[in-house]
Amino acid sequence: MKKFLTLALILILFLVSSFSLGTSPSYAYSQSDLDRLLETRKCPECDLFGADLRKANLSGADLSSAKLFSADLSNADLSDADIKGAKLKDAYLRRADLTGANLRGADLKGADLKGADLKGADLTNADLKGADLTNADLKGADLTNADLSRAEVAGSSFKNAKLDRKWQFLQLYDR
Repeated sequence: MKKFLTLALILILFLVSSFSLGTSPSYAYSQSDLDRLLETRKCPECDLFGADLRKANLSGADLSSAKLFSADLSNADLSDADIKGAKLKDAYLRRADLTGANLRGADLKGADLKGADLKGADLTNADLKGADLTNADLKGADLTNADLSRAEVAGSSFKNAKLDRKWQFLQLYDR
């Protein structure tokens, strides 16, 4: 009887662990999605979780609704890119060129945007909670309905940026 119970327990543990492994979230990007992006600059809804895209030339790329959680886009050229609805939570965008980029509804919670160039970018309805925008250039950017709660904005420029009334105090710190 003891042997039977031990075997049953082992079988149950095996089945539970197999099920758990099969349903756990993916923590790596899709290589085929990365290749497609680099070849065509068109990768809507791509899975690029944690991808290394440092210094990548993605000017005009279509990354709408892409999963870019924790991706490294430091010093990348994303000027005029379509990044609307993308998931960029905890992404690294230090010194990235996002001039004229469409980031409408993008999830940028906790993103590192230190020194990023966001001139003329559309950040309407973007979630920038806890994002680091230190020394970022947001001149002429549209931040209508954007959530800047707990965002670090020291040294950033918001000159001619469209801000909701609740964020107008940021204008005081223009450089």
